[in-house]
Amino acid sequence: MEVLGYVASILMGLSLGLIGGGGSILTVPILVYLFDIDPVLSTAYSLFVVGLTSAVGSISHFKKGNVHLKTAIIFGLPSILAVYSIRKFIVPIIPDPVFSFSTLQIPKPVFILILFALLMIVASVTMIRKPMKQRATDQIKYNYPLIFLEGVLVGSVTGMVGAGGGFLIIPALVLMTGLPMKLAVGTSLLIIALKSLLGFTGDLGSGLVIDYQFMLIFSFFAIVGILLGSYFTRFIPNEKLKPIFGWFVLIMGIYILLKEALF
Repeated sequence: MEVLGYVASILMGLSLGLIGGGGSILTVPILVYLFDIDPVLSTAYSLFVVGLTSAVGSISHFKKGNVHLKTAIIFGLPSILAVYSIRKFIVPIIPDPVFSFSTLQIPKPVFILILFALLMIVASVTMIRKPMKQRATDQIKYNYPLIFLEGVLVGSVTGMVGAGGGFLIIPALVLMTGLPMKLAVGTSLLIIALKSLLGFTGDLGSGLVIDYQFMLIFSFFAIVGILLGSYFTRFIPNEKLKPIFGWFVLIMGIYILLKEALF
């Protein structure tokens, strides 16, 4: 199963490199179902893996001029604070079981996976539907209150389930700032890298036993995948791949939801 898990980590990185937003959503299911790692610990690992992989992926976008630093900072700051706060203060105090009534109990790991499955279903819908129309403007404008709220929302989602949230960030950057799609994808990777890696530090000292050797090996294979994905974007348009990947994520989300809800 471990070999299959590492192959899957390459595919996760590949999907992140090819489609930009949504690719990292496979990380937690890979860790839970192929490596048999506790869901809460998997969300911590996912933050590090997704953060490091996105950081490497953003380098090629930097070289192409597809990263807007000002936007990354404005959107990233509230997101980073939200991720760190959730990991440091909220996740450790979630009770286990989360819900208990008579013979019905929802353990904390199951609760995390159900949340994750719901997020996968939402992410799949954003990938399946037709791409949004780009606003006809060359001017980038900032609606600071909305960007702050969206940053906190994305950061909170990332903090709870360990997903990068690119499927939320990219539409927000396009619609709220008027950022062109190419710039939005590159900027999104940088935001994901910053908030995920800094958010991971919120898990340090929380009592989670982190296997750094495993985490780095897994990250290595994911990085191989994103480098391959970044290369193949020259030949494969992500508009064609994203709906196909979206249907796969939808099926996976429904499977996880049914599996965990019917425990």
